[in-house]
Amino acid sequence: MRSYIGSVLVISALFLSFTSCSPKVRSKYPEAQKTQETIVNEVAEKLVVNMAPVLTDTLGNQIPSSFVPAVNFGARKPSFVIIHHTAQDSIQQTIKTFTLERTQVSAHYVIGRDGFLVQMLSDELRAWHAGAGKWGNMTDMNSCSIGIELDNNGFEPFSEAQINTLLLLLAKLKKDYNIPTANFIGHSDIAPKRKADPSILFPWERLARAGFGLWYNAPDELPPANFDVESALRRIGYDVSDLPAAIVAFKRHFVQKDLFPLMSTWDTCVLYNLYRKY
Repeated sequence: MRSYIGSVLVISALFLSFTSCSPKVRSKYPEAQKTQETIVNEVAEKLVVNMAPVLTDTLGNQIPSSFVPAVNFGARKPSFVIIHHTAQDSIQQTIKTFTLERTQVSAHYVIGRDGFLVQMLSDELRAWHAGAGKWGNMTDMNSCSIGIELDNNGFEPFSEAQINTLLLLLAKLKKDYNIPTANFIGHSDIAPKRKADPSILFPWERLARAGFGLWYNAPDELPPANFDVESALRRIGYDVSDLPAAIVAFKRHFVQKDLFPLMSTWDTCVLYNLYRKY
């Protein structure tokens, strides 16, 4: 049985990505466009073919079941934004990476050094950008987030044009999906053992002042004697299974002065200040 309502919703939502770029840009990647359309169709087929599950008990008896179409539903609603840097040499190289099936990696948006914005996947679809990331109790960050890649090799400052475009995009995403301020984070935040992006040069404080991510106030008091760094990092969201890696990720985001896996007095004061915001 097929749901007409479901079909209309899925097709209209999933093909949004094809209208986000100009025809001139899309025409450069006909094979990628064809592949994406095929995959979207496969996803749509799975969503609109409505069949009740077949369940059997321990004696092999089939449990009676049927399908009844609900009418109150919607497409995927992302609740996080994950920011990356590409660690590549150009936006063209990154686009090529995301248009080859063998790379098994993608993102929703790529922003060039000149501020040029490319959408590569509809927000309603699950991109493969977060990998085995974890934030708080979330262990499948791809399913709940939008991935944004910034064209940057990891050793250079981010351009003003690029950050301006990013801020405009973040404002739209925050409004469209009601994304909480604290849920704008970096790839290294969710994967401290594996990733270092965006780099120590990324302007997290500027984003926080604009409403995208939290920042600390000027620390005016020392933490209490029983303040536990590991518990505080876990409360913010960090995976502390490798505590030194979590400390480095925290410092990359909030301290941005050194990447030693040890907490100085200043680092601890910053953490305590943030801990009280979460």
